[in-house]
Amino acid sequence: MRIAPYAITVHFIRHFETRQQAPIAPRGLSPYNPEMPNNHHPEKQQPPTADSTIQCLNDLEAQKTSKGHRLAEWTVQMVGSWKFIIIQSALLVVWTIVNIVAWFEHWDPYPFILLNLFLALQAAYTGPVIMMTQNRQAARDRLEAHNDYLVNIKAEQEIRTLLKHLNAQSQAIEELKGMVKSLQKNDLR
Repeated sequence: MRIAPYAITVHFIRHFETRQQAPIAPRGLSPYNPEMPNNHHPEKQQPPTADSTIQCLNDLEAQKTSKGHRLAEWTVQMVGSWKFIIIQSALLVVWTIVNIVAWFEHWDPYPFILLNLFLALQAAYTGPVIMMTQNRQAARDRLEAHNDYLVNIKAEQEIRTLLKHLNAQSQAIEELKGMVKSLQKNDLR
């Protein structure tokens, strides 16, 4: 009596896929160790829900960005560029030369108090704008970290599924080898 190898393989794969597998634990730790944090217990780990989908942050940011935020971003990009430094340096040099040489009336004599006032105002307004931009970037970083977490959870679930399947196949192959050996022994007799 011969049995088709395909039928045996399918039977054993189904048989071993339905068995409960022990969860995978970090090296040297028991999978059921109560000292381990909950996120290492696969049976306690919550899978991502339907509302926790992975999103394209560029699209999400484009939807939520207001004109004020775009203006803050543009300001920070301009203030943090060589173009701004060169233009501001040139204006400061021209301001000082014009006030020292006095081609026109001295509107800001030597200690340049008016110039200091303008620079202080610029710094006073630039600081909060930079902070607004950093706050937006921090919020985006939190969203990116959450997306990375969701991707890692999904990858872990897929890896666990693949490991279960590979383990079931390995056990099925070992049992098939045993059956083949016993059939070969029976055929030799």
